[in-house]
Amino acid sequence: MVDQARARRLAKRISQIVAAALEHEVKDPRLKMVTITDTRVTGDLREATVYYTVLGETVDADPDTAGAAAALASATGVLRSLVGAGTGIRHTPSLAFVPDQVPDEARRMEELLARTRESDAEVARLAAGARPAGDPDPYRVPRERTDEE
Repeated sequence: MVDQARARRLAKRISQIVAAALEHEVKDPRLKMVTITDTRVTGDLREATVYYTVLGETVDADPDTAGAAAALASATGVLRSLVGAGTGIRHTPSLAFVPDQVPDEARRMEELLARTRESDAEVARLAAGARPAGDPDPYRVPRERTDEE
């Protein structure tokens, strides 16, 4: 039986251990700006997928994602050992590092929303001076009854 609560707790603990190890123990300069965003553990607790984001030094600089991926791949054994020591479970899960797509998707959504706002502003500007194409009041008015009817 799969205990989802245990898998979530283990995933959270793995995230904490890996983040602390990247900050304090692994001395690779390519991992300086790596942030652990999420961890998912399979139901049998044998495999863990660790999602990470690489932040740029400045706003204009592109982050070195290839260097960070290579550094994480070379540090996987050390990190797995630290996870095993920090969790104390019988079988230490194997670690797979995957770049997180959420920041890129969020950036793309922000660009789409900005374009939509600009388009809405243009439509509002055009509608401000517009006149109706047909009658000013296009709705039928009920005819008034006379006394003869």
